[in-house]
Amino acid sequence: MKLIHLSDLHLGKRVNGFPMIEDQTYILTKIINVIDEEKPDGILIAGDVYDKPIPPAEAVELFDDFLVRLAKRELPVFIISGNHDSPERLAFGNRLMDRSGVHFAPVYNGEIRPFTLEDEFGAVDIWLLPFLKPTHVRHAFPEAEIESYTDAMRTAIAAMPVDESRRNILVTHQFVTGAERSESEEIAVGGADNVDAGCFSGFDYVALGHLHGPQNVGSERIRYCGTPLKYSFSETKHEKSVTVLELAEKGKLTVRTVRLIPKRDLVELRGTYDELTRKAYYEGTSWQEDYTHITLTDEEDIPEALARLRSVYHNLMKLDYDNRRTRQQAEIRGAEDVENKTPLELFAELFRKQNNSDLSEEQTAFLTELIEKIWEDEK
Repeated sequence: MKLIHLSDLHLGKRVNGFPMIEDQTYILTKIINVIDEEKPDGILIAGDVYDKPIPPAEAVELFDDFLVRLAKRELPVFIISGNHDSPERLAFGNRLMDRSGVHFAPVYNGEIRPFTLEDEFGAVDIWLLPFLKPTHVRHAFPEAEIESYTDAMRTAIAAMPVDESRRNILVTHQFVTGAERSESEEIAVGGADNVDAGCFSGFDYVALGHLHGPQNVGSERIRYCGTPLKYSFSETKHEKSVTVLELAEKGKLTVRTVRLIPKRDLVELRGTYDELTRKAYYEGTSWQEDYTHITLTDEEDIPEALARLRSVYHNLMKLDYDNRRTRQQAEIRGAEDVENKTPLELFAELFRKQNNSDLSEEQTAFLTELIEKIWEDEK
């Protein structure tokens, strides 16, 4: 049994104000290409299909097109909602969709039944458990003692009629203790949303969604496939991929990845304004279209740096400075002995505290001329 594990498409997402819909359209086509090459027996999508509970129309249209392309290949598709999705909206029409082989997890009510696939080794039960909070499970099981996310997960799984003599796959969307997060993910204070991996002991494979970095948790049996695209600069070192899992007889699992190459990458560049503009001029290639975070190391701010750099780095998302001023921000207090200092001395003192450097000769000459002009105008 060969299955492809996807998650966290975040369709409709904007990154630093830039819409990602064109990049998402491109990467979904790349995923279709992988599916055509791998010829799997089914597709698992582990939540966060959309980036918002009420997604924009273009995101809904994009996902609809993706599902139609999968349905034409007569592939069963299994989908759950994540913490970014509206489970009610995502599950709308799920009973009708079942007929086309596209299976959405219904809104959680405490009752979960598996979808079963067959191969030469027998049955594989696929369990769809959408993103859960303790309150969701308390509502379904009011008598249970549920204080934590782990309690909620244990209670939900205990209520599922899992036959451990068969091969079982769980598709769920949670943060499992020990996994590595990225900046673009929602983080609960104190790790209150942690789920213990021990909850999943009865499953041959756990297809996880929620975290953006592809990774195993403890073993390859419990895995986050990660996002198909980079959605923050904390993910620049991630190698995005789809996960391909193959189940033989009970207890035999192999997991591998197929890399996804995006239309535009997310990259970070660092250097002086002159260094970076020279680099683009002499080494200019397609990476000038990548989504870029630039950190300038010039000691003085470059006038209109963002606009000027965007003429070279066309998708510059973020611009920062790293210099003495930004590294050693001094606390600015009122000047002492004000009455005995000239306006130029007062301004020079403020400039020094704010920028951790003295006025240059050119700046001093300009300010002196400006102050004299102001005084002349006031006479």
